[in-house]
Amino acid sequence: VQLQASGGGLVQDGGSLRLSCTASGRNFNTYLMAWFRQAPGKERQFVASIGWAPGTTEYADSVKGRFTISRDNAKATMYLQMNNLKSGDTAVHYCAAGGSFFRRREDTAFSSWGQGTQVTVSS
Repeated sequence: VQLQASGGGLVQDGGSLRLSCTASGRNFNTYLMAWFRQAPGKERQFVASIGWAPGTTEYADSVKGRFTISRDNAKATMYLQMNNLKSGDTAVHYCAAGGSFFRRREDTAFSSWGQGTQVTVSS
């Protein structure tokens, strides 16, 4: 599956953004999907994941309560609604597909990646 991420931008502290990740290829609804991010000089880190079954979402502690991951299988698109953004959220955000449920927080478990979209939060 090929992924295209979009929706990043520059916002002020406390602002909101919604990222989208559109997939091309078959069987989108069967893929475990996730968002990761990488800040300058840091390793890529897990943000959130969503499975094919309803309610199978998981979040990093740093974004829990502020971010919401969702998917629309009919549109082959995954979303990340980001509210109350903080300067620590500044990073390139990547969408990923094809991970393993038991390794859903590990970037090495995912086989397909989008190109990344920059999120910058100014204080």
